[in-house]
Amino acid sequence: MTHQITLTPEQLEAFGAEMDAIRAEIVADLGEKDADYIRKVVEVQRKFEVAGRAMFYLPPLWPAAVAALGISKILDNMEIGHNVMHGQYDWMGDPALSSRMFEWDNVCPSEQWKHSHNYLHHTFTNILGKDRDLGYGVLRMDEEQEWKPYYLGNPLYALALMVFFEWGVMLHDLEVDEILMGNRTWEETKRLRAGMLRKVKKQALKDYLLFPALTGPLFPLTLAGNAAANLIRNVWAFNIIFCGHFPTGVAVFSVEDTEDESRGQWYYRQLLGSANISGGRLLHLMSGNLSHQIEHHLFPDLPARRYPEIAVKVREICERYDLPYNTGPLHRQLGGVFGKIARLALPTRKRAQERPAEYDVAAAA
Repeated sequence: MTHQITLTPEQLEAFGAEMDAIRAEIVADLGEKDADYIRKVVEVQRKFEVAGRAMFYLPPLWPAAVAALGISKILDNMEIGHNVMHGQYDWMGDPALSSRMFEWDNVCPSEQWKHSHNYLHHTFTNILGKDRDLGYGVLRMDEEQEWKPYYLGNPLYALALMVFFEWGVMLHDLEVDEILMGNRTWEETKRLRAGMLRKVKKQALKDYLLFPALTGPLFPLTLAGNAAANLIRNVWAFNIIFCGHFPTGVAVFSVEDTEDESRGQWYYRQLLGSANISGGRLLHLMSGNLSHQIEHHLFPDLPARRYPEIAVKVREICERYDLPYNTGPLHRQLGGVFGKIARLALPTRKRAQERPAEYDVAAAA
């Protein structure tokens, strides 16, 4: 169900000012520690990739090779690629870490991803009808999405999206559903399709021809290992991203709710439209710190390594404003996600337009 903002304009202005203050404080403190961190992660990622590809030459080490290459791809996509392409390290002036120049180990071209993710998703987060990440044009993820018999396959579509997640991300910008409804023509996607084809050729050549061929008679094993590493990355990325956007308690907004949206309202929507995953440093690293999805949506262009310290301040502010802060362990957030996917495969009875009590914030001036 869509959510209506209940904070007063004065509260929203004050809330936004506090968020802006956090941002200014972190920006003023950016420096060598942040640069050293991302360079160290890049170094570790490369070592895992080299180790993985080297171990494919020794068949008994095939499982270790797959694991190493899978970790390399996760680090490349999550903690490095995703965050670099958000511009989190543009201030360094390092071409290798520039959001304008970085290309990741993924079939989706970086330029297309930045449009669908950085612009569309982060601007219109959880606005029904505007945020295409709300269901990815494939799934029903909110009761306000009109039910159709097609959605009986919700769990199967989710499984397919999880297994082929990088391909789903690549195809996302085509807006195939809009083409099928006649709102967009196939010809209008010509430039997009050309970019996709170039990137797919590059990735397929690397993972499914060149590196397997380098191992000679071990070609089939290496090919299978590369495919397995991609699968590991796809499954992990899907689960982390869905836990940050679709578990129990995440709010969805209507276009009407967000008309003439102020800075404070934008922060408010990012907070209520996101969820965190509690865990240790390894989970945060392997998730690209998207285990702090709330902080990422509030401050998408700040270095993700700063999200844990930002989270302490955001939680304190939420307590003062009596705002919910959605966080929980991975298994609980996953349970909420998959429960929602299964439940929304079926028609839902219309209910009164109200949110659960945890979303109602006192609006007294």
